[in-house]
Amino acid sequence: MPQNQRRSAFALFALAISAFAIGATEFISVGLLPLISEDLHISVTTTGLTVTLYALGVTFGAPVLTALTSGVARKTLLLWIMIVFIVGNALAASATGIGALLAARVISAFSHGVFMSIGSTIAADLVPENRRASAISIMFSGLTIATVIGVPLGTYIGQEWGWRIAFMLITAAGIAAFFANLTLVPSSGLRKGNPVTFRDQAKVMANGRLLLVFAVTALGYGGTFVVYTYLSPVLSEISGFPEKTVALILVLYGAAIAIGNAIGGKAANRNPVSALLIMFLIQSAVLFVFTFTAPYPAASLITVFLMGLLAFMNVPGLQVYVVILAERFVPKAVDVASAINIAAFNAGIALGAYLGGIVTDTLGLMHTPWVGALMVAAAVLLTVWARLLENRDSKALGARRVLDSQGF
Repeated sequence: MPQNQRRSAFALFALAISAFAIGATEFISVGLLPLISEDLHISVTTTGLTVTLYALGVTFGAPVLTALTSGVARKTLLLWIMIVFIVGNALAASATGIGALLAARVISAFSHGVFMSIGSTIAADLVPENRRASAISIMFSGLTIATVIGVPLGTYIGQEWGWRIAFMLITAAGIAAFFANLTLVPSSGLRKGNPVTFRDQAKVMANGRLLLVFAVTALGYGGTFVVYTYLSPVLSEISGFPEKTVALILVLYGAAIAIGNAIGGKAANRNPVSALLIMFLIQSAVLFVFTFTAPYPAASLITVFLMGLLAFMNVPGLQVYVVILAERFVPKAVDVASAINIAAFNAGIALGAYLGGIVTDTLGLMHTPWVGALMVAAAVLLTVWARLLENRDSKALGARRVLDSQGF
């Protein structure tokens, strides 16, 4: 492996470690809710604010903080992000009341949003243009590993030794990520952060092409969470799997996510829009099929694996396409556009989980798959629209080059 490629690989590894730590803290509260509720003598509903406020902190904090820090050198900002992450989780580990814990979760969420936005652009800068999506998928692999291993392990540790120990270990992971970024991520070769004005931010939010992709992100990514949020009760109550088996199936689901993320990165390298269209079509079909396979253990197991394979497959393509469009239309606000897309991911999670709850309460668990399929199908239609616009741009560019060659 050439020296430049080796350095890029190590730098991407450092970013993946950071994504692992951040992914672990994002989802860990779900597994620790009963323990926190019992220890702090509060209701599970109140404890659930540790999840809700975190998501809101990412959704609203990511674009604002990314804009405010746009003039900071990328590596310097990356290191400060991990310091904020370490502080937030250390405060969570030492919290003695729900107020302090919620404040700590919001602080951690702020680091999450900014990291995921600039992390994508850093990863893209580390490799040639035709490998951008793969680089972003490597960074996001840390997030998928956190889903597969970090969260179940953290939940187990919390059950055995207390929920604060779980947050302490996440803090330790953040410290490891800080030093990995310090030593492995280069200072040179990364695009400089350009100061972002209010006009630049307004251009991002006023650009129809970017808004279209943000909507695709929220619907296509969020459709999975209509089902995933309630996958455990579906597997136990409808498929008939024992509780311990359900836990193993969720590990299988997570492993499929890791595989799908890698496939999605490679598939989106050349033409992210076409790749996304195919992914969403298959994902919508698989979710719809799960409506009929859920009652049958063997068939449901196969379908769940396919659902996991497709769950995060769209992430690299969506993120790299936003970067491409931002470079084309709002080059001074690429990081802000990336941050807003991260917010769209989290908005999709919130929307999907909320919609899944309504469906479960009104229609029943059996209906969550086809409703999730409809949500992804809406993303398919929007992706077709985006593809038509790309084709129009390509024709216009080709015509312009012909005129230029003729001296017009």
